[in-house]
Amino acid sequence: MLDFCGEHNIVSDIEMINIKPTNEAYDLLLNVDVKYRFVIDIASFKK
Repeated sequence: MLDFCGEHNIVSDIEMINIKPTNEAYDLLLNVDVKYRFVIDIASFKK
């Protein structure tokens, strides 16, 4: 599936978030109020 997506330029839209607003992002997921897939920036974890 990943090869197919790569060959056909199919990508997902993401929203990069810091570690701190993770609870807020989870609340948005529960309320189905999300346009993008959340990706947590692990570098923000060390700050």
